Amino acid sequence: MRTMQGRAGAARAALGDVPAQLAALQDMTVEQLRERWMVLYGTPTASRNGPYLRKRLAWRIQEVAEGGLSQRARDRIEQILDGRFLPDITRRAREAAQPVFPKAPAATTERDPRLPPVGTVLRKVHRGEKHLVTVLDEGFEHRGVQYRTLTAVAKAITGAGWNGFLFFGLATRSGATRKVA
Repeated sequence: MRTMQGRAGAARAALGDVPAQLAALQDMTVEQLRERWMVLYGTPTASRNGPYLRKRLAWRIQEVAEGGLSQRARDRIEQILDGRFLPDITRRAREAAQPVFPKAPAATTERDPRLPPVGTVLRKVHRGEKHLVTVLDEGFEHRGVQYRTLTAVAKAITGAGWNGFLFFGLATRSGATRKVA
């Protein structure tokens, strides 16, 4: 295994004259900068911001010339940050190197304790019209239509964005839960 100095020397030799490369960035068009990005980072960039690309490419040229961080340092950073704050490029490169497996199905969440038991019929009179809503295993039924939330039912009835628990009297504005008779 080469030492840090050996790797830096090899990278510096492959790059050629670092100051000349840094100066050349100033004369490049955005398309040329994007091509250079692909060479230095190994991934395409979505950016078309010339000053941003020049800064990042200058940093990368210097990083490659000097050898960058040791693998031990990169592993420690990864361990500390747990992958949350790594630059997008690093994250994309890491994800590209790993096989993609389908995500496991989300764990079923507990039923909201504010909801009455399945089969309960909620009654609401709104503007003189009586509305009956049946609590289902997953959602609610109002006039033959199924809804995922009480808020969606309340909006269908009123046309406004009501909180479903407040609209049907299952909660108060203070957040207290009311019992359904």
